[in-house]
Amino acid sequence: MTTGDWCGWRDAMEIALYGPEGFYRDSSRTPAAARGPAGHFRTSVHASPLFAAAVARLLGRVDTELGHPAELTFVDMAAGRGELAAGVLAALPPAVAARTRVRAVEVAGRPAGLDERIEWLAEPPRGVTGLLFANEWLDNVPVEVAEVDAEGVARRVLVRADGTERLGGPVGGADAEWLARWWPLPAEEGRRAESGVLRDTAWASAVAGLDRGLAVAVDYAHTAADRPPYGTLTGFREGREVRPVPDGSCDVTAHVALDACATACARPGARIVRQRAALHSLGLSGARPPLTLASTDPAAYVRALAGAGEAAELTAPDGLGGFAWLLQPVGTDARALLVDVPDHEEQ
Repeated sequence: MTTGDWCGWRDAMEIALYGPEGFYRDSSRTPAAARGPAGHFRTSVHASPLFAAAVARLLGRVDTELGHPAELTFVDMAAGRGELAAGVLAALPPAVAARTRVRAVEVAGRPAGLDERIEWLAEPPRGVTGLLFANEWLDNVPVEVAEVDAEGVARRVLVRADGTERLGGPVGGADAEWLARWWPLPAEEGRRAESGVLRDTAWASAVAGLDRGLAVAVDYAHTAADRPPYGTLTGFREGREVRPVPDGSCDVTAHVALDACATACARPGARIVRQRAALHSLGLSGARPPLTLASTDPAAYVRALAGAGEAAELTAPDGLGGFAWLLQPVGTDARALLVDVPDHEEQ
């Protein structure tokens, strides 16, 4: 895609993120790029090792639900530099780790120094028994953007590599059908929506790789009850939110219609819950340690206080705790794995 070319946002995102010089493939642009996604934005994985420990506890619950299979698999979708995969492996009890196959899925090459027990894959595996965990993956699956013109017609938004936009032809085909069902646009000039056709397909394909277990997608998300009126497309570069420019220099992302993804799987038992509630169910609490500990064991108090601060960041309702978790069980019971957690719509 050259500076003067016009195309829809879906094609622009595909090239900018996953092309030969794309954001997720080319690590030579800047020192931040050399650090992978962590050089540009902060996820729950980067915020604290407590997140990986909580995911490891969830894997343990899946293991119990499955009757402790001889081979348990943990799949880390959109693995970045393998931080979550390594953290989960380190947090597992030795006996469980010994029979756990850890598989990281990422378009970029395997990072140097990664634990040799972690397999590095370009595509989601098949025949999995265990837990597939996709932390901030679906928000980078490309979307088509639609905008309502002055006559009330929803049109494709075209974009150049420098981020300049213009309106193209009317939205049609699968995108029009998806928008009509999941994100209907009123005839009001300037209203925007993002078609999640590819996201639905990508999620359904990843879940299809599970024979038994649980698939989890974690992202900033919305459902039919709270679609944003002007879309969510944005960019991130070196820790700052920036204008989305599809030239490979920044992350280009949009929030996820997780209710559509859940329906695309055509499997029973899917739930959408808040990260705050999910992590609380997995044992994370931002509560301060008792002050009495400061007098009896000051070092332990400092450690506990630091852990409470990290847990508070992971569960903050207006921050990382506001992420949504889509839970898709396959031969398991999602409600038994995360008990006393209300569905997203109930909160």
